[in-house]
Amino acid sequence: MDKLYYPSIMHPEDEGGYSVWMYDIDGCNSQGETLAEAVENIKDAFGLYYEDAAEGCSVLPPPSAPNKVKLDDGDFVVVIEFSPSEYMATKSTRAVKKTLSIPAWLNSMAEAQHLNFSAIFRSALLEQLNLGISN
Repeated sequence: MDKLYYPSIMHPEDEGGYSVWMYDIDGCNSQGETLAEAVENIKDAFGLYYEDAAEGCSVLPPPSAPNKVKLDDGDFVVVIEFSPSEYMATKSTRAVKKTLSIPAWLNSMAEAQHLNFSAIFRSALLEQLNLGISN
């Protein structure tokens, strides 16, 4: 799943700024003083929902086609592009502990050079998964 595209509804507020919500996800809403800020804020809100879905706490519904979104007067659709891998790499701080085995001689050499095993493992996984995200 490289990128997800979900329609969101933008509602211009009388006093300025925008309210925004994901059409397909109840309770996933935000706001912003500018259109760009509203888009970034709804991406963050969606990211939290995505994390819950990834952990099995909620279900990620399929996105509706933008032309099927029902709008009130003055509202408009913005399709939100969301990259799960980028979001998780930059926003998710949850870590998991992994146990692995390596040959004793390799461990001794790495420890002698004060290498950070976690950083090397993380970097190798990112490269292996072709995520193109730096540590």
